[in-house]
Amino acid sequence: MNKIFLTLSLALMTVFAASAQDVTGKWKTIDDETGEAKSIVEIYKQNGKVYGKIVEILNPAKKNSVCDKCPGADKGKPIEGLVILKGLQKDGDEYNDGTIMDPLNGKVYKSYIKLNGANKLDVRGYVGFSLLGRTQTWSRVN
Repeated sequence: MNKIFLTLSLALMTVFAASAQDVTGKWKTIDDETGEAKSIVEIYKQNGKVYGKIVEILNPAKKNSVCDKCPGADKGKPIEGLVILKGLQKDGDEYNDGTIMDPLNGKVYKSYIKLNGANKLDVRGYVGFSLLGRTQTWSRVN
C-alpha cells in the first residue's frame, strides 16, 4: 500500500512540476532603456506552436498606440492585442524557429525563448546568428 501511495505521489508531483515549468501564461516585459515595466504579453499554444500577444500596455499614455511601422497586415493595428511572438516550436528546453516583432520599429527578428527558473523567461531576438541579437528577461505575472 505504501509503495502505491509513494508511486502515485511521485507521479502527481512530476505532473505539477512539468505544468509549472511551462512558457504559457502572462509575462511582464521590461523596457531596456528605463528598466520600467512596459507591457503584459500572453504566451499561448496554437496548433503545436507558441505565440505571444500583447494583452496590456502598462503606460497609460501609450494605451492607444498603433503599430505604424509594422509590416503587412499588422500595419496600423493597435499595439495592444498585437501578436508579436509567432511560430515558436519546442526543441528540448527551449522554443525556437519563430519570430518576434518589435512594435516600436516594426522590425521582425528570428527568436527563441527559454525558461530561466519557474518565473523568468529569456526572450532572444536576433538577425542571422543568435550571437547577433539581444535577450530580454520577462517575469511571470500571477
